[in-house]
Amino acid sequence: MCSLLFASLPRSDQRRKGMEYIRGLLEVRGRKSIRNIAALVGGQATEQSLHHFISDSSWEWVPVRRALARYAVSVVPPQAWVVRPMVIPKAGRHSVGVERRFFPEHGQMLNAQQAVGVWAVGEEMCVPVNWRLQLSPGWITEDRRRRASIPDDACAESLGECAVRACLETATWGLPSRPVVMDARGWDVASIVSRIQGRGMPLLLRVDESLRLSVADPALPGFDATPRPVRQIMSAGRALRRPVLWPGVSGGTVMRSGLVSAVRVTLHAPRSRRTGRRSDLLLLGAGNHDRRRPPEVWLTDLTSAPPAFLMRLRETVRRVDEDFARGADRVGIRDFAGRSYRGWHRHVTLASAASLLAALGDADDRALDYAS
Repeated sequence: MCSLLFASLPRSDQRRKGMEYIRGLLEVRGRKSIRNIAALVGGQATEQSLHHFISDSSWEWVPVRRALARYAVSVVPPQAWVVRPMVIPKAGRHSVGVERRFFPEHGQMLNAQQAVGVWAVGEEMCVPVNWRLQLSPGWITEDRRRRASIPDDACAESLGECAVRACLETATWGLPSRPVVMDARGWDVASIVSRIQGRGMPLLLRVDESLRLSVADPALPGFDATPRPVRQIMSAGRALRRPVLWPGVSGGTVMRSGLVSAVRVTLHAPRSRRTGRRSDLLLLGAGNHDRRRPPEVWLTDLTSAPPAFLMRLRETVRRVDEDFARGADRVGIRDFAGRSYRGWHRHVTLASAASLLAALGDADDRALDYAS
C-alpha cells in the first residue's frame, strides 16, 4: 500500500520517512507523538528529521490522500460516504484552528480544534479518506496565518461549509458514486442539497425538526405548498408509520427494527445545478417501538429506495462512530501536538493510512480466528 500511497513523493528519503511514521502510528503504545515515534524507529536524530518531514517539508498531502482513497475503495468497496465532524481537545491556544466554544454533542465548553472527515464505509470496515480543518475568522489574520503556516487559499468557514467542501473535494478523485450520509442539523440544508446534487451524488441527511418543507405527498391531504416545520409534517404523518426490519450495517444475521414514516416533500432551495429543477425528496421519521420518544428525522433524494435500505444507510453514521473509537483514535489521529496547518494535515493523512492498515489487519485476524 505504501508504494502506491507515496508515489507522488519525489524523494526516496521522504517515502522512507512516510513509512516510518505510519509504522510508529501502528506500533507505538500510548500517545503517537513525533518523539515517541522517533524513539521506536531511530532515536533523537530521527525525531528531528520526522519533525521536519511532517511540519516543514514540501510534500503535498492531497495526492497522498487521493491515492489512499483509491486504494481503500479497491479493498473496501464503499456502501456510503459518511461525513463526520471530529473534535480535538487542546490545552493551549496556539494549535492551528483551536477555539473555545460550546459543543452540543459534549454538552460543555471546550478548548478544541474541529475538523470534518469523509469516511468510506464498506461491508466489513470503514476508513477516513479526506479531512478538512475548520478555521474561524480569527485564524485568517495575517499574523496567525504566518505563525501557523496557513496557506492563502484557506478561508474561514462554518462547520457545515467545511463539511460540504470536504465532500466535494473527495468527489473530484474519480471514486465510486455512493450516497453521502451526514448529520446536517444546524447547517444550511438547502445549500447542502443543491451542491451535493450538483455533483450527481445521492444523499441522506439528518435534519432539524424546525426545518421548513413543503408536503408533496397525496397520502397527506390538506397540505398546500406552504413550507411547514418538519415536526408538524411528522406529527401529521404518524398514521403512515410502519414497522421496518433491516440488517445491521456490518452484515451477518443481526437484524434491527423500528417504526418508519415516509412523506414526499420539496425543499425551497436553489434549483439543482444538474437538472435545473427542484427535486422531490423523502422525509423519514425513524424511531424505535417506544412511541413516546421522538423519532430521528432524515431527508433523502433516494425516493424510490425501500425504507429498509434507507435505515441501513442511516446506520453507517453509527458505524463510523464505533470505528473511530477503535480504529482512527487507536492510531493517534488526534495526537498531533504541532501548531502548523501543514503539519496537522500531513499527520491526519498518514494516520488515515495507518487506520486502514489496522482495519485490514483486524479483518485478517478475524478470518484466521474463523478458519481455526
